[in-house]
Order: sequence, then structure tokens, then C-alpha cells
Amino acid sequence: MRDQGGQSSLAFMKMHGLGNDFVVVDRRGGGPAVSEALARALGDRHRGVGFDQLAVIDDDAEADARLTFYNADGSLAGACGNATRCVARFLMDEAGRDRLTLHTERGFLDCADAGDGLTSVNMGVPLTGWAEIPLSAEMDTLHLAIPGDPVATGMGNPHCTFFVADAEAVDLAVRGPEVERHPFYPERTNVQFVHLAAPDHLRMRVWERGAGITLASGSSSCAAAVAAARRGLTGRRVTVTLDGGDLQIDWRDDGVWMTGPTAHVFSGTLTASFLEAL
Repeated sequence: MRDQGGQSSLAFMKMHGLGNDFVVVDRRGGGPAVSEALARALGDRHRGVGFDQLAVIDDDAEADARLTFYNADGSLAGACGNATRCVARFLMDEAGRDRLTLHTERGFLDCADAGDGLTSVNMGVPLTGWAEIPLSAEMDTLHLAIPGDPVATGMGNPHCTFFVADAEAVDLAVRGPEVERHPFYPERTNVQFVHLAAPDHLRMRVWERGAGITLASGSSSCAAAVAAARRGLTGRRVTVTLDGGDLQIDWRDDGVWMTGPTAHVFSGTLTASFLEAL
């Protein structure tokens, strides 16, 4: 689109799922390419808009739309569950539908209206083999040789899940970046600290690679639920309480379904001068 001076500008939406916040750029029908530099500039909470992840919507021949995700540092993210739910809700409301399929690097993700304002997405079958996650060498993914005995899981992003006595007592700002770049994880990793609140209830806090501390993380919630079930701590259906609120995770035969609320906060337009300064 054009601004008042006739220069190119770029429309965007600001959304969040439990405080895990996103900028969404809708490129269906065409539009300016989104670059790593643009993602970094947009992600700056002081000089840009600010987000945990940027989601870009494109047309797709095999699904209702294709999603590409960027972290706040400009790096690509393979999956973003809460952003997927936010975009799914927007597209379902737009089309008057209660189901659709979105194409991501993770694969084709089925999304559905879960009622009561909630949206579900199937985040796919969890990856538990060392090469799939990926890790740097063959090792036991259920018991990594890292102090704290974490579990490794792939949910489109690599994950490292620690089970601790009290997740709220962990210094995320210190522990998160230490683990994110551990040599076992060649692509870096999301980091979760979890304690068992009840047999079907996890309390979790999250450090996301490329973003830092976040109020919530969908793929991390799925990974933590899978790790807890693999360890025999819970069944395959749990509530995960994050700093931003609750997600329902259900590890079924066809994949890990995640259900929770979404919010479309506002829509705006990036100015030509902002874009030209990149």
C-alpha cells in the first residue's frame, strides 16, 4: 500500500496468545518481501513494534495459507504454535469457517475452532530421535548429559526440558541463554523449566531461542508435555500453566494438539521512512 506521500508502506497486525506476542504480515496476493533486517527492526520494542515472533502469511497451493516465522533477532523459527493459532483464528473468522490447514516448515498443520473463543492446532508428531531434533551426536534424548538431566524433543524447533522442584525459582535470564547455545544443540534450543503441579498439570517457564524470556510458548508447551509423558510423570493430556496463562495439550496418535485463547490487539501500517531506513 502507499502512505500519504505516495511511498510504499506495509500493513501489519499485532496479536498474542497468552502474552506470547506476534507481528503478523499478510502477503496473500503479493506484497513486499520480508527480510531478516526487517524482522530485526520490527522486533525492536523501542524502535520498532516489538514481538516474540514475526509471522508472515503467504498463499499456498496445497493449504489454506503458508506461514513463515522469524524470531526477534531476525533468525528463522521452524515452528510457532501460538502464532499459528492466532493466524488460524484470524483466517477462520475471515472465511467463516471452523477448520483449516496451514503449511509451515513443520509441515501441514490442522487447525480448528475449539469453542468458547479457543483455537486448536495439531503441532504434529513429536520428534524424539537425536538426529531429528537435531542434536550434535547420537545420545539418549530422554536423559541428556547436561546438569539437571533434561529431555530433548523436536516440535519443529529443538527443545530442552528441565524438571525442577520449583519453576518459578529458576533464574531464566541466567539459565536460559546458557542452555540455548549448549554444544549438544547445533541449531540452538528453546529451554523449558517445569515442575509437576498435579498428575495432569505442569507449571512451566520458557526461554525461547532468538527471543529470550517469553510469557508463553506453544511449541515449548507441547515439548514439555511430551517430555513429561515420556518420563512417566503425567499422562498424554495435561494443562500447562505459563507466566501468561494456561494451554491445554493433548498428545494424540495423529500429533500433539494445543488449545488456548488468542487475541488480535490492533492493526497498523509501517511507514515508508521506517522501511527505507533498513
